[in-house]
Amino acid sequence: MFPAPSTPSKLYLLKLSATSIPLGEAESMEMVLGCYLVEISDGRWILIDSGMAADARKSGPSSPAIESNVIEQLARLGIQPQDIGTVICTHFDIDHAGYHDAFPGAEFIVQRAHYELARGGHPRLAGARPHWDQPALRYRLIDGDTELMPGLTLIETSGHVTGHQSVLVRLPKTGPVLLAIDAVMMQRLFTQDRAAWPHDENEQQLRASTEKLLDLVQRHKIPLVVFGHDGLQWRYLKTAPDFYD
Repeated sequence: MFPAPSTPSKLYLLKLSATSIPLGEAESMEMVLGCYLVEISDGRWILIDSGMAADARKSGPSSPAIESNVIEQLARLGIQPQDIGTVICTHFDIDHAGYHDAFPGAEFIVQRAHYELARGGHPRLAGARPHWDQPALRYRLIDGDTELMPGLTLIETSGHVTGHQSVLVRLPKTGPVLLAIDAVMMQRLFTQDRAAWPHDENEQQLRASTEKLLDLVQRHKIPLVVFGHDGLQWRYLKTAPDFYD
């Protein structure tokens, strides 16, 4: 008899910071910075993104009120950096790739198009470069949608930036959970006719990726979509040390 394949068993949402960004005299937008941790049934751990490094924080009224970093969040769960065998890189924006160099023993998985864009010196991705562009880090480059293992699929969702990827995690009890990351940062943007924000690279690709995720949710009857920076939604989500299983 063959052993059962390893599959995701738990999903932790690691909330790193929260901030309120003023939009006008009487309006503001609540945003979070976060990353994600997947426990695999064979005891392995997969980290998704690594948050913003201390040397990348900016001062000002809209700066994130940093609550903790990814190392501290993992420590609260009894996990050390050397316990992380895989890091999924959704993209190299400054708030997503700031602690990659803290996991030198891990394999980093990124879309080839995004890695080549970053290594080519794109100024947008330079802020965290000292942390993701290290000779000791091992990168696996993938092209398009990729199933890493049964129950864990990377979904190419360019638009916010070339080679951005979202993550679909299937859990034993919760079922499929879609981590939209920055393909859809806020729940109210999850519509076919959405407009690009200033930090979005390509509106046509952004809309195509949004339609792709909307179709995925409908076809697979996904009960939970986590939007990357939606502070209002994150108020009601389970965050570490709680988890989805």
